[in-house]
Amino acid sequence: MKKIQATFAMLGVCAFGSILALAQQPAQAPPQPMSFFVTSQGSGHGANLGGLAGADRICQTLAAAVGSTKTWHAYMSTQGPNAVNARDRIGAGPWYNAKGEKIANGLADLHGDTAELARLGNNLVKLSALTEKGDVNNGRGDNPNRHDMLTGSTTDGRAYTDSADHTCNNYTSETTGTVQLGHSDRNGGGNTSWNSTHPSRGCSQDNLVSTGGAGLFYCFAIN
Repeated sequence: MKKIQATFAMLGVCAFGSILALAQQPAQAPPQPMSFFVTSQGSGHGANLGGLAGADRICQTLAAAVGSTKTWHAYMSTQGPNAVNARDRIGAGPWYNAKGEKIANGLADLHGDTAELARLGNNLVKLSALTEKGDVNNGRGDNPNRHDMLTGSTTDGRAYTDSADHTCNNYTSETTGTVQLGHSDRNGGGNTSWNSTHPSRGCSQDNLVSTGGAGLFYCFAIN
């Protein structure tokens, strides 16, 4: 009988010790709210998004539909007078996807501004470049492939300065021009750039689909 009592006493001490140990563990931080996503849909009119303002509205509308109250901008550069760099319009970071996974701490590591940061890379890959709904965007090898992202940007997130059209007339044309694309899965196109892999075949929805996309793009919260 004494042995049974001693056993129960020992079990009680062990249980109390376990509870105490759990109580002393630091509370897990809640997941960070979404501040980055790949659009689940585009305008339906190819690269004609209604200009940069129209692209921002799409970001804002999609984000609001899943409960976000942040201010959102499309990751896109423009060309011509008063050209805008994509990197200058997306805030300072850090940015998190719909599952709370960190994409990048800030602009420098998002773009690999130094040799060391370029070596380390950001966390923008197929399984983390989620839509606002938290879905993985189709990439190379999926049917259909939707990895082409409209950016109009160089690899460092800036506007092109030559005379060629890299933005489908600043995202207002679906008939003439081309737009520079990145790959959300970092796969194909001769390099692994998320923001500047190759130009599209044209600006129409059919052109974008045939290149490997659907008129989708990146959205970043600026606050």
